[in-house]
Amino acid sequence: MRRFVSRLSLLAIVAAVSCLAIGLDATGKDKKGSELPLGLKAMKIPADNPQTAAKIELGKQLYFDKRLSVDNTVSCASCHDPNKGWSNGEKFATGVRGQMGGRSAPTIINSGYVHLQFWDGRAEALEGQALGPIANPIEMDLPIEKAVEKIAAIPGYKKQFKKVFKSAVTSDGIAKAISAFERTIVSGNAPYDQFKAGDENALSDSAKRGMDLFFNKAKCAACHKGESFTDGAFHNIGVGYAEENGEPADVGRFAVTNQLGDKGAFKTPTLREIAKTAPYMHDGSVATLEEVVKFYNKGGVKSPQLSEDIFPLKLNEQDIQDIVNFMKEGLSSEDYPHVDPPELP
Repeated sequence: MRRFVSRLSLLAIVAAVSCLAIGLDATGKDKKGSELPLGLKAMKIPADNPQTAAKIELGKQLYFDKRLSVDNTVSCASCHDPNKGWSNGEKFATGVRGQMGGRSAPTIINSGYVHLQFWDGRAEALEGQALGPIANPIEMDLPIEKAVEKIAAIPGYKKQFKKVFKSAVTSDGIAKAISAFERTIVSGNAPYDQFKAGDENALSDSAKRGMDLFFNKAKCAACHKGESFTDGAFHNIGVGYAEENGEPADVGRFAVTNQLGDKGAFKTPTLREIAKTAPYMHDGSVATLEEVVKFYNKGGVKSPQLSEDIFPLKLNEQDIQDIVNFMKEGLSSEDYPHVDPPELP
């Protein structure tokens, strides 16, 4: 029975993501009459990696499989846990042998809507991101060729790759399968979306005030915009800067572009399900949403490349609490993407 229910859930996910992948008519429905999750637009799916039920199931298995790490102790889900906002609830990500990374684990929720991946945007699309943690010596420490050999030696995976890709196990296939699964992890239909659709009772009075501040006086929407509340761009807000010398502990996007203006800049994270993804910022240095808003309220931390959108906001305590209530209440969906670990081959 559990396997039957799992298959039904998988079919529902495929239907939803197939809907996200195609155009809509003027009524907000796709050509087959299915509705997108409220608040979300059609997701662009790569032409060379279409969504299929079998591929998503394969990607789900790989995502949860610790055998993709050198010592069989870490999986994608170890740092991007569905029970922890698809993050890990810790300041930094922890890899094999207890090694600690230098950045927090970003949520994968709605990551299919954003082109550049990782905090510094060093990978293009999910397919470009999927293999990075596997080979990273701090995270999973398994060279890609070894990962392919390891997965190919498992009969159940070998059979699935033949079915899905009509080929043997390849690194390209591993990346595409994991990406296909990650594109199913979406959050929409939150109280904010319901309010925008006409339900006046979807938000509390405090959240409504917070919404107004978010989009106006507090200027949050300068960066947190669109269906996933992110512009997908990179900004220096002063996080991680030492005030005594004006240098960042982590240069961020600068390491990718070598452009001075990108020094200390990091990708704008989604605010969907933000209440579940503490701690915050690329270095996990801010424990609560209240502290996040207070950080912005003071104008961040002074730095040479500080974004022009960061300046003192002159919010009072009630304003701060209202913005927090909007994010906690308004952007948390009753359709949160819960996923149970699958049976592995």
